[in-house]
Amino acid sequence: MTFERESLLQTPAATAWRKIGTQPHHGIDVFLSALHSKNSLGIGEYLDLIPVIHWCKEVGFDVVQLLPLNDSGFDPSPYNALSSCALNPIYLSLHCLPLAESSPHLLEKLESLKPYSLLPRVAYRDVLSAKIKWLREYLEIFKTELLTNHDYQTFKAGHPWVETYALFKALKEHFDQASWETWPTSYQHFDAVRRTALLEEFKEPIEFYTVLQYFSFLQLKEVRTYAETQQVLIEGDIPILVSRDSADVWQAPQFFDLTLAAGAPPDTYTLEGQYWGFPIFNWEIMRQDDYRFWRERLNNAAEFYHLYRIDHAVGFFKIWAIPLNEPSSKGSFISADESHWIPQGEHILNVMLASSDMLPLAEDLGAVPDQVRTCLTQLGIPGTKVIRWEREYTTTKNYIPYNKYPLLSLTCVSTHDSETLTLWWDNNPEESKAFAKFKGWTYATSLDYDKRLDILRDSHGTPSLFHINLLQEYFALFPELVAEDPNEERINIPGRLQPTNWTYRYHTNIDTWTTHKPLHQALRTLLHKQ
Repeated sequence: MTFERESLLQTPAATAWRKIGTQPHHGIDVFLSALHSKNSLGIGEYLDLIPVIHWCKEVGFDVVQLLPLNDSGFDPSPYNALSSCALNPIYLSLHCLPLAESSPHLLEKLESLKPYSLLPRVAYRDVLSAKIKWLREYLEIFKTELLTNHDYQTFKAGHPWVETYALFKALKEHFDQASWETWPTSYQHFDAVRRTALLEEFKEPIEFYTVLQYFSFLQLKEVRTYAETQQVLIEGDIPILVSRDSADVWQAPQFFDLTLAAGAPPDTYTLEGQYWGFPIFNWEIMRQDDYRFWRERLNNAAEFYHLYRIDHAVGFFKIWAIPLNEPSSKGSFISADESHWIPQGEHILNVMLASSDMLPLAEDLGAVPDQVRTCLTQLGIPGTKVIRWEREYTTTKNYIPYNKYPLLSLTCVSTHDSETLTLWWDNNPEESKAFAKFKGWTYATSLDYDKRLDILRDSHGTPSLFHINLLQEYFALFPELVAEDPNEERINIPGRLQPTNWTYRYHTNIDTWTTHKPLHQALRTLLHKQ
């Protein structure tokens, strides 16, 4: 099924398309944790995005895509969310908090965190602990001024989910971060009277975690406001699932099937399949509740984002469900009846489209049924095309010519879960030889500047309306901007629990790469600008 641009304005996603326009969009995919600047403290911070947005505007890009920013506690994986709505306070720019500049003592303490930014990888748990310790002292000093602030009170009233989240965080702290399923029964399940008593008993830590959300919201909204002055769109990432140990599951377990865990079936790339551990949704109970969980989640995200990536879009149609602690091979799709897949997914996505004016972009990679992609197209939701994976697998395995990519899609050369372009070329010689033949090149064992630039130019030149690549794929044009070992430029290896996952840090800081003139010029040529 094909679309002309005018047709998008007749789809269920029409409101979002009218808002952002149907012209081509180009941008970067940023892992906020990996950023570092002269002001950041061991990890990328919300306000670090402002110079990134300015740089995008300069090179002619108009989208900054972000990996999820949800609070994930002490887990560096942004996809293991403790809350569907709460932002991660680890990304707070502490030096910009209200009144902080009036305390030389507190500002001096911030200096002790700066060495964390010099480490080759993000020391996530250490940075989080250090920032939380500083924030406790900060709140103790300025408690009266902060808690009586009118804007803070307005924030609490306008975000009813924050009270439950803050109580959950307070109890996590009380029980030494143990899973809520191990807490005494009276803390797992309780009535309204007991809840009121808990809110009073844990009043101080609840205020602490609520204030952190308030500051996180203020800073990310500042980022959005600046982006709009630069005509740059912010794309968020909405993980389809949340952690079993989350405020959402604790508060409303009826929305989840806790006897099963989500994952992926065995395939060519992961012979054992994948066991993610997240609970799957009870869609029927959610339907009876008018999908309040999703409506609230998207209304919340719309405060910061103009677009959002639908993680694992096929999961709204069918999801691989595995009995707890069993191998992936023991799983099966829910629903087992294929005739239910399209009606279910179409209905849920229509609810999501009606819940906000953000445009969703679907991650529809891998073994996705054709009818699912047809449904996404009919809804006006772009899918994803990774050019090295776009091959005619049913016949010759030839690469699909770029001019055959659909308008309603996003083109990229890699994802945060895949090898970078360099690693793919180095580790898969048969595939890279086939790609070289497709391009009419003489095969070489490594990519030189011209070939890499040509591939990036291709990714920005397809008919797709969106063209977005990982930031480090652009850095790789210049050896001084990336690590000598290309393995150090990978963000995550799915299905493997290893300490390097989600601890990636860009090789150079913001102040260096945003003023790197050859990079600036190279990227402008991708869009045929000089």
